[in-house]
Amino acid sequence: MSCPKAGSTMEIQSYKHNGQLHRVWENSLVLKGTELIVIGANDKTMVKESDGRTWITREPAITYFHSKYWFNIIGMLRNDGIHYYCNISSPFVYDDEALKYIDYDLDIKVYPDMTYDLLDEDEYEEHKQQMNYPAVLDRILHNNIEYLLHWVRQRKGPFSPDFIDQWYERYLTYR
Repeated sequence: MSCPKAGSTMEIQSYKHNGQLHRVWENSLVLKGTELIVIGANDKTMVKESDGRTWITREPAITYFHSKYWFNIIGMLRNDGIHYYCNISSPFVYDDEALKYIDYDLDIKVYPDMTYDLLDEDEYEEHKQQMNYPAVLDRILHNNIEYLLHWVRQRKGPFSPDFIDQWYERYLTYR
């Protein structure tokens, strides 16, 4: 698998299990790109929804993608601290077109005090039936939720103190 180069821009494409394009983020800046991890940044980035709607992100964000784990993490820098939005998803793949992953609906919102909410369980159950998620996939996703929550509780990876701030400082050197 190829990997994006630091300092380049990439598109991020989110798909659904049935292969349908779900959402696209344009022009995310690559801060680190390896076959294992991609860390990106964006601010006021155009996002296109599958139904044609578009919107602009409101605040600077650091994105964290891993090629082995079934989640990705967005750390959003807000006035009251760092808010995290974690997508339960397939591991990423990267080709020369974009960084790509499958979004499995379940999300975890983590607040600056490290409390969290699991979101969209009803949407997950609906899509699990509609798209016939196999039982093994359901187990993988739920195991990765537990793994991700372990990271949150242990302040590991992007949840560690200063992780988002340090990568945001790196992002500012490119602006």
